[in-house]
Amino acid sequence: LPGTHYTMTNGGNINSSTHLLDLLDEPIPGVGTYDDFHTIDWVREKCKDRERHRRINSKKKESAWEMTKSLYDAWSGWLVVTLTGLASGALAGLIDIAADWMTDLKEGICLSALWFNHEQCCWGSNETTFEERDKCPQWKTWAELIIGQAEGPGSYIMNYIMYIFWALSFAFLAVSLVKVFAPYACGSGIPEIKTILSGFIIRGYLGKWTLMIKTITLVLAVASGLSLGKEGPLVHVACCCGNIFSYLFPKYSTNEAKKREVLSAASAAGVSVAFGAPIGGVLFSLEEVSYYFPLKTLWRSFFAALVAAFVLRSINPFGNSRLVLFYVEYHTPWYLFELLPFILLGVFGGLWGAFFIRANIAWCRRRKSTKFGKYPVLEVIIVAAITAVIAFPNPYTRLNTSELIKELFTDCGPLESSSLCDYRNDMNASKIVDDIPDRPAGTGVYSAIWQLCLALIFKIIMTVFTFGIKVPSGLFIPSMAIGAIAGRIVGIAVEQLAYYHHDWFIFKEWCEVGADCITPGLYAMVGAAACLGGVTRMTVSLVVIVFELTGGLEYIVPLMAAVMTSKWVGDAFGREGIYEAHIRLNGYPFLDAKEEFTHTTLAADVMRPRRSDPPLAVLTQDNMTVEDIENLINETSYNGFPVIMSKESQRLVGFALRRDLTIAIESARKKQEGIVGSSRVCFAQHTPSLPAESPRPLKLRSILDMSPFTVTDHTPMEIVVDIFRKLGLRQCLVTHNGRLLGIITKKDILRHMAQTANQDPASIMFN
Repeated sequence: LPGTHYTMTNGGNINSSTHLLDLLDEPIPGVGTYDDFHTIDWVREKCKDRERHRRINSKKKESAWEMTKSLYDAWSGWLVVTLTGLASGALAGLIDIAADWMTDLKEGICLSALWFNHEQCCWGSNETTFEERDKCPQWKTWAELIIGQAEGPGSYIMNYIMYIFWALSFAFLAVSLVKVFAPYACGSGIPEIKTILSGFIIRGYLGKWTLMIKTITLVLAVASGLSLGKEGPLVHVACCCGNIFSYLFPKYSTNEAKKREVLSAASAAGVSVAFGAPIGGVLFSLEEVSYYFPLKTLWRSFFAALVAAFVLRSINPFGNSRLVLFYVEYHTPWYLFELLPFILLGVFGGLWGAFFIRANIAWCRRRKSTKFGKYPVLEVIIVAAITAVIAFPNPYTRLNTSELIKELFTDCGPLESSSLCDYRNDMNASKIVDDIPDRPAGTGVYSAIWQLCLALIFKIIMTVFTFGIKVPSGLFIPSMAIGAIAGRIVGIAVEQLAYYHHDWFIFKEWCEVGADCITPGLYAMVGAAACLGGVTRMTVSLVVIVFELTGGLEYIVPLMAAVMTSKWVGDAFGREGIYEAHIRLNGYPFLDAKEEFTHTTLAADVMRPRRSDPPLAVLTQDNMTVEDIENLINETSYNGFPVIMSKESQRLVGFALRRDLTIAIESARKKQEGIVGSSRVCFAQHTPSLPAESPRPLKLRSILDMSPFTVTDHTPMEIVVDIFRKLGLRQCLVTHNGRLLGIITKKDILRHMAQTANQDPASIMFN
């Protein structure tokens, strides 16, 4: 039997009989590449890479030039991630600076230097006082410029109108650019990147147009004041950089599995610059987006994140020598009793996450299925208009979301001028100390709490409708803002409770009168982490991101408690995070490694053809003509065909992909003499003896996969699903006593999983 040729040798290398190029002197160009919206074959890509590696290693002793080539090949991985890190850091710095300037443009303009934002404008001014550090003669609001009034109802209305005008202009420009030039630039991009990293191909999703438009429209979308963040899309931007640079190196440009390793490192660099959290970025890539994460990729991700953070730090976009806007330092320790409110914030985060995922998916599904989805520009304009009209009157929603989080995280020091710090001062404490004791709240704090409650409701409603519109939109910042608002309110409540009831037994032990026991800013930080965890269901990477983000090393335990609680509460309502939910909504073929498969079906129940279907479309080893194969390809839409010995024996020889067959036949007709429609096609090692007058046979053994994965018809589906997940297969053949019975593809598995979960299996197609 020819079956002896495709045993797997130990070590997983495939025997020399499947040497990809042993029968053709030169490979057929295009064989082994993939169509758009198809899944890559990880096993084949890894074999190709080993083959390439062996070829380079065997040649490197021959000459100095070959030695240089092998060194370049070995270093190209590090080069690619260095370039990616440099580009991601530079773009992130650019986006940060531009978004800050354009956000301030909605309120006014700097006359002394148009390119300065509000803060920079007043830096050089000699007329500013410390109390009113944001007022200076160089900075003019639109009302002062247009009607010449700085105060009063006329100026308020003028500023209001200009705010709405700029917000709508930015939003309109962003959505128009996305619609005309790069439809793939919308959304956060993380669900698609997860799908691409699991081996799916979406051409153009990580291309140069997408990169250019995403960078520009991200600035516009953030500046338009919509309830979205720039952090998620920065991962997409970094992955675009990684993809574009990988084309400079043949090792990555010709091998889809190797390219996925660069993209994993790029997504780490993206989070590193988004939050200034290099280690959090590596963990995010590992926990959240990557599908295949070997150790080598871990080091490269670490390096890419380091380079990106270094570049961003040298650009210093926020002027505070930090990588992020909201860096905080707290000095008070936390006490055991405080774990209770922290866990409550975790519960709130989990509930918010479950609510947000349900509501947002329902709204996005509605958008897909109704007329409303046909007018993306109108939708963005409406959402931006509602956001601007409601946001302007409330100072907390008028702020840029990152600025809002910064204000909520900041502890009330002696120099803070915000109304959140309007406490009634104790007359005896005249000396300014670093730790101000807990004090009774003044009127400013109570009015601030009311405004924060309104801001919370506004953010919750608007984020549901904003995530998923056709502009670049991240989810990290709005979720953190919602958590930070809730946390700050809880923090102030606990602080006042401790002040008025310091003789209660829970406060008595550790909170004396006149001590600073409760830090409301810390509650805001814990709330932010809990809400982000509730939505994305990240755990380890989230805690690391938040403590790198805020520098709060001693608060790891409260963060862990809140994040874990929010994950448990969220999981009680549904296991998937927002990204998995969007992957499922879009019907991407993504096999989630986190999902459990518990049904007791067998491979024979899932494979096709079913009992009522026509028989499996197959090729025979040596008695089909070129014309027969072309007819089979035209009549069916399958991606590949099993090759068998003969129709009678049904014994399996290998598997040939549709794309490879078409390319090989076209190339043979052009290049080889005497190949016509009636030529025999031979997949066997030795050509069978043909009559003298018959046309020249076409040998296609080189494109045959001689070691297709096979399972028997009695294999439990749990094992089949595991094989698909761990090896990243596209298809698997089902045999019985060595005879071919049917085929299971990745989409069959997804359909079957949807059926067992009582969903519509037709939704699995990529639409």
